[in-house]
Amino acid sequence: MALIQKIHHVAYRCHDAQATVQWYVQHLHMNFILAIAEDRVPSTGQADPYMHVFLDAGDGNVLAFFELPHSPNMGRDTNTPAWVQHIAFKVADLDTLLATKARLEQSGIDVIGPTDHTLFQSIYFFDPNGHRLELAAETATPAMYRELDRVKWDMLDEWARTRRAPQHASWMHDGSAKEKFQ
Repeated sequence: MALIQKIHHVAYRCHDAQATVQWYVQHLHMNFILAIAEDRVPSTGQADPYMHVFLDAGDGNVLAFFELPHSPNMGRDTNTPAWVQHIAFKVADLDTLLATKARLEQSGIDVIGPTDHTLFQSIYFFDPNGHRLELAAETATPAMYRELDRVKWDMLDEWARTRRAPQHASWMHDGSAKEKFQ
């Protein structure tokens, strides 16, 4: 039996809790489900007033944010490229992905993509706090996932030895996936 049942919630910092909730409700149609505010941090006892808001990201997944008005301004890890740290959300299908891209762009949000990752297609954009978001529509076949499962440990072992991208699944990037999995 697995120890972990699911992710209870994922929490990030925000500039403005109210504006963040409104943005996620308006642009990603998430429901605002809970707000918690305290003057002291329960786990440490530290005096640091905060607002903690929770949004329904679908299927029991919860996205949360903390507004910390007495902490220094929010920054990001400048040693990590902006594309690395992101939150990816699954959407129903490619039509939903494309319709959402159009709606976001009509609202003045810069969107990259769709990008074809073979297993899924994605669009990328930033929330008002500077967090990179990804919406993904799955396009993989069961055979693709079986092949990736078959080579995953070999890939990881090769990476650990060489720190070079293993080619066990080059079909994902070289355009040969359609031929390989027809």
